[in-house]
Amino acid sequence: MERSTRQRTAIRNVIEAAGRPLSPQEVLAAAQADVPALSLATVYRNLKQLMEAGEIQSVDLPGESPRYEGAHHHHHHHFQCTGCQRVFDVHNCPGDMAGLAPKGFSVERHELTLYGRCDECQPAATAKHQKRPRTPARR
Repeated sequence: MERSTRQRTAIRNVIEAAGRPLSPQEVLAAAQADVPALSLATVYRNLKQLMEAGEIQSVDLPGESPRYEGAHHHHHHHFQCTGCQRVFDVHNCPGDMAGLAPKGFSVERHELTLYGRCDECQPAATAKHQKRPRTPARR
């Protein structure tokens, strides 16, 4: 890997501190706190280099651009909020999926993504439904 730079260090620190997979845009926004002139092109270049060095890994969700997290994570799954689109780690696993495969097939690995509302978006959705006034029934 190329020499460590201030930009790469900021990007690495942001990913490690996040505790969840981040999009390149989320990495950019957070890393600009340390390196205000950081550009999205520099983020992409450094993400590629950090991947090649084995320091980070990509999280690929169907129909989404890759997100990035530290490479030290063991087998886990993900939750994507349908409100804010953020992705979170899910450390529980349902276990062996061999019983779900068609007869005669063998399962080598599996990925599971849950979709719903995160704790920050959930109250907003609940409050919206609670504020709706009820109309009296007509006879």
